[in-house]
Amino acid sequence: MKKILEGSHAIAEAVRLVKPEVISAYPITPQTHIVERLAEMVADGDLDSEYICVESEFSALSACLGASAAGSRVYSATSSQGLLFMAEVCFNVAGMRQPVVMSIANRAVSAPLSIWNDQQDSICLRDSGWIQLYAEDVQETLDLHLIAYRVAEDHKVLLPVFVCFDGFIISHTYEPVDIPDEKDVKAYLPAYVPVNKLDADDPLSMGMYATPEYYMEFRYENDQAMTRSLDVFKQAGKEFKDLFGRDYSELIEEYRLSDAKIAIIAMGSVCGTIKDAIDVMRAQGREVGLLKIRAYRPFPAEDIKKALSGIKKIGVLEKNISLGSRMKGAVGLEIKDALDDSSVSVLSYVAGLGGRDIRIEDVIKMTDAIEAGNGDCFFGLREELI
Repeated sequence: MKKILEGSHAIAEAVRLVKPEVISAYPITPQTHIVERLAEMVADGDLDSEYICVESEFSALSACLGASAAGSRVYSATSSQGLLFMAEVCFNVAGMRQPVVMSIANRAVSAPLSIWNDQQDSICLRDSGWIQLYAEDVQETLDLHLIAYRVAEDHKVLLPVFVCFDGFIISHTYEPVDIPDEKDVKAYLPAYVPVNKLDADDPLSMGMYATPEYYMEFRYENDQAMTRSLDVFKQAGKEFKDLFGRDYSELIEEYRLSDAKIAIIAMGSVCGTIKDAIDVMRAQGREVGLLKIRAYRPFPAEDIKKALSGIKKIGVLEKNISLGSRMKGAVGLEIKDALDDSSVSVLSYVAGLGGRDIRIEDVIKMTDAIEAGNGDCFFGLREELI
């Protein structure tokens, strides 16, 4: 079924289709429309789920953790400061191997206060043990929520997932979307079957105290599960294509990259702008391509290395900043490590922080800088304000 929906409402439709037994979230801009719509669905009887109202984001994710540990499929959503308020619980969820799925409407973090988009909030929690997926548009955002549950609940993985999408740019934009049929989603995503759960008739403990003799092995197992999720995601994406016709069998996506001499790398909605800019530059005879990263965790290093083979000039458009690092952007550091080739120029460009516009002409100027080897990290900086 095709509808024109606001991004947040499309996400709510995805959540309705996966039928979580427990939902708990605390409203925060620009995530609020998702949970408002879900609350309406529950109140109207369109979604058979327990909606737990709480006093904070910390409590919201704590409620989801408890419900997941008891064997329920759960859902939450947040943004920016709300995600940072959840940080302690995020580590607990991943450490206890609970397959919680949470929508992240990416938004800048304070101070100064900003309600506009960048990707700093989720990047801050890159080492918390959550899988991190990034969507380019409303359709991809909806689809990735279905795939997220499929991957998270796979017994080879059992890790939580952030489905990240740019606040306002996606959450509040209306686009045509295909809403999958409920019976097809049920075939793709069967009922959640936990490996272990809290049960008074068969008692066990979770998240226990670990001495130095045990703690390190738990972190190792988390890392191994994250690595296994690479193949699980690809298989889940292939089956999604077979059933719904949209291909998510890879954690990266190439656009006019096969014959490119310059590559731009990015995540999220800005990829659409970059594609338009590439079309303009291609018409001028410039050999530029895009590598879109769909998953930041697990990081698809081998796939990226293969896709960029033979390209010597690479620029990473970053909507985050890793303060004090040489490259300034978290994604650029990963790309540099994945390629491990001193003959390749990898430049990181911090742009769009706090919602600053990134336009086609900005991408063209960035390509000029990549070609010239100009590694001025802060792109579009208003020097008169410094």
